[in-house]
Amino acid sequence: MTMRMYADQKKWPLGKVTVTVKHEKIHGEDCIECETRVGKIDKIEREIHMESGLTDEQRTALMRIADKCRVHRTLHSDVIVTSRMV
Repeated sequence: MTMRMYADQKKWPLGKVTVTVKHEKIHGEDCIECETRVGKIDKIEREIHMESGLTDEQRTALMRIADKCRVHRTLHSDVIVTSRMV
């Protein structure tokens, strides 16, 4: 959605976009790029396929924009979940 809004604003021919997401739990000790070495870590892989006549520069810009969406930012921040009975 964030990519679509950005492309529309720039009047770029984004066309069809397909996003495939894979989630798994991995051991912290097996994760080279992770700060945490203890317990399990959520690993999410995202593949974005753009079917359009975009230039390489436009595709690169849209991939940067994809990392600025609210879901991506939430997953990369500290999350606090509270529950209360009402």
